[in-house]
Amino acid sequence: MDCELTILMPCLNEAETLEICIRKAQGYLERSGVVGEVLIADNGSTDGSQKIATDLGARVVDIPAKGYGNALLGGIRAARGKFVIMGDADDSYDFSSLDDYVTRLRGGADLVMGNRFKGGIEPGAMPPLHKYLGNPVLSAIGVLFFKAPVRDFHCGLRGFRRESMLKVGLHTSGMEFASEVVVKSCLSGLRIEEVPTTLKKDGRSRPPHLRSWRDGWRHLRFLLIYSPRWLFLYPGIAATLLGLITTLTLLISGPTKVGNVTFDVGTMTYAAGLTAVGYQAVLFSVMVKLFGAREDLLPMSRHYRQLVERFTVERGLILGLLIFVVGFVAAALQVGFWGGDGFGNMDATATVRMAIPAVLGLLLGFQTIMFSMFAGVLSIPTTDGLTAAAAARETEPAGSVQ
Repeated sequence: MDCELTILMPCLNEAETLEICIRKAQGYLERSGVVGEVLIADNGSTDGSQKIATDLGARVVDIPAKGYGNALLGGIRAARGKFVIMGDADDSYDFSSLDDYVTRLRGGADLVMGNRFKGGIEPGAMPPLHKYLGNPVLSAIGVLFFKAPVRDFHCGLRGFRRESMLKVGLHTSGMEFASEVVVKSCLSGLRIEEVPTTLKKDGRSRPPHLRSWRDGWRHLRFLLIYSPRWLFLYPGIAATLLGLITTLTLLISGPTKVGNVTFDVGTMTYAAGLTAVGYQAVLFSVMVKLFGAREDLLPMSRHYRQLVERFTVERGLILGLLIFVVGFVAAALQVGFWGGDGFGNMDATATVRMAIPAVLGLLLGFQTIMFSMFAGVLSIPTTDGLTAAAAARETEPAGSVQ
């Protein structure tokens, strides 16, 4: 009950380096006077890592579900400390120097991230691909998407309040767990701070478990999926406006010449297609937010929640029907003009120019109607009595950025 700090290490066949990591962690606890434990989350080691840990006095918890995220989440749940500092058991991180982490946690931080670029990276400790491309790019995307106050998104040495981390709803089982910790902390409005840390070449003779391109893509995919605003909404708005403005301009002004290039019905066709694709992306962003809130995967900001509450299935259906009717009227007028000419041959360019906005209206109206019905499905009360909006209210943290 008096345990303040758990030093957590995920382990999968780390017999070569596990002892020195445990001794450094135990040395820190002894030197600093912090009441704590060293916890090894073993993920199925077959090289005797478990015995090494228990012989040294560390506590071992077996995590049968494979994966980096599973090992760490199982360790967090089993931790006895108020604070948890996690790091790989490959002797690349210095477990004997954790004072900055503990000080920040005691000062009220929920998550304390290490920054290897500020603390120093030993030559050969990080592959050039990771140092100059992977980490900087993914960290920059994390800052842009989630306003994360960190510049080393994937530093493996990090500390956090155990209770705070268990509340954010961590789910991923693999290497994406490192990104999920930061993303969910940002979305939940937790207090995040950063301290310099060092990275040295690990002491293992075997290759690391990390696979650069595969795991890099998994991290990027996770960042995109958890930011429907950047994945769907912003590109969708840009595409919709560009396509709609181009379509209406060519509809009203007719063929438009810019320099030696003339834009006409061919351009209108592609612009209308861009409008439909962009509009669908905007609707997708809303659907992802609604589903994420319902399943407790994504928090919903107060502004977004108010917007959703004002929207009803009936209002969506009316809007979709109005757009559909506009397209239908345009199509009916075109048929009327055709009938006035005795249903004979029509000018192809004029026909296409009028058909494009008609088809676009029918398409956007139908999309809006289908979206409204899907939103209605998500608003159906569940067995626990919560609709999507109600679930968002109950799970919304203060200061949500999405």
